[in-house]
Amino acid sequence: MALIKSISGIRGTIGGHPGEALTPIDTVKFAAAYGTWLKSKKAKKVVIGRDARLSGEMISNLVSNTLQGLGLDVVDLGLSTTPTVELAVPLEKADGGIILTASHNPIQWNALKLLNREGEFISAEDGKTILDLAASESFDFAPVEKLGTYKVAKDYFKKHIALVKKHPLVDAKAIKKAKFKIAIDAVNSTGGIVIPALLEELGVKKVKKLYCTPNGEFPHNPEPLPENLKEISKLVVKGKYDLGIVVDPDVDRLALIQEDGKPFGEEYTLVAVAEYILSKKKGSTVSNLSSTRALRDVTEMAGQKYSAAAVGEVNVVSEMKRVKAVIGGEGNGGIIVPDFHYGRDALIGIGLFLSHLAKSGMTTSRLRKSYPAYHISKNKIELTPDINVDEVLERVKRKHKNEKVNAIDGVKIDFEEQKEWVHLRKSNTEPIIRIYAESQSEKKADALAERMIADIKELINKN
Repeated sequence: MALIKSISGIRGTIGGHPGEALTPIDTVKFAAAYGTWLKSKKAKKVVIGRDARLSGEMISNLVSNTLQGLGLDVVDLGLSTTPTVELAVPLEKADGGIILTASHNPIQWNALKLLNREGEFISAEDGKTILDLAASESFDFAPVEKLGTYKVAKDYFKKHIALVKKHPLVDAKAIKKAKFKIAIDAVNSTGGIVIPALLEELGVKKVKKLYCTPNGEFPHNPEPLPENLKEISKLVVKGKYDLGIVVDPDVDRLALIQEDGKPFGEEYTLVAVAEYILSKKKGSTVSNLSSTRALRDVTEMAGQKYSAAAVGEVNVVSEMKRVKAVIGGEGNGGIIVPDFHYGRDALIGIGLFLSHLAKSGMTTSRLRKSYPAYHISKNKIELTPDINVDEVLERVKRKHKNEKVNAIDGVKIDFEEQKEWVHLRKSNTEPIIRIYAESQSEKKADALAERMIADIKELINKN
């Protein structure tokens, strides 16, 4: 059993002892802490929504009743998506929101993800305040005459889809004219409701549904990585589909399958959408330090500026606002379109990608080959608890001081001449250094990671 508390929310496995898993007691305590924080800001209304996990209804009832007990009014979207809840908060003129989802985590997990009044993830400072409130249990529940109200808000998927279709760069006419045939894997969560409806509204000719029943019975590991997508890859080839679309349980990540059955690459979902947006408007782009260099290349080819942020959606959003970016996101298929909303959103990502694909006249595989080819190697090195990880990273930074070094989140070293980089980040819970390396081939990326691991071991042995 596991319970992980962080500044962005709380997540854990269902069942077990309080304090060791996401039990009803832990759920109520954390919801009460969030509600108490909202009340300190004179808040009155909260939006909640959930993915299709088996534990979702139970967790939703606990959260809703706790918020009402504090005197807050609850607007419940029921089965929803992370980006739909994010959009609903300002549309409902609410003061905050809670998304009940463990995103790509397996079936036994669930989580409470916390939003502010803008429908964006709360800041690190606010997250710490909420954690402190939960630890101290400083809650003051409302008397019976002042209990909060509860209402169910229907049709938010329709509102979300209508907003996607209304976006100036989503070209439904071009999509309809392309007569796309598309297969979908929604891992039996809420994407199975909203993605087919979106494609129908956009005029897609044929849609094949795979695992689109929102019953929470994940048929495979829900993280949309290539090793988990073999079935839809075969389906796309066999059915001669133009594209396969894969979303995670809360529909904030978008992965694509080419017509030849090969993954388009989660890293390149953002690259493709960014190229399309940059062809229509000027502005900066942002991704996190562990995302592919291809976004920077595409941005600079368009005569615009690229900026890197620390890992984490809230950090990417903060940097996007600072540089006034026109597109940003993360290399896990997370697309953030600021003139839509500041949250990763697979629906707007689909609308923009299909518009780009339709206008390009290319197959999905040809479009993918038009981008700079990079490969990322993901590794980790386990250290003994007595080793000071921060000191190790500082030594690595000093050793490579003649290269371009970024230290806003661990240590990232850019080897500009070779067009490759390595990013080292320490784990917050274990004596581990995570090592991401990118180069122009899988072999070169693996070799770069191995060299860095050897460097780290040598620096440790010299101590």
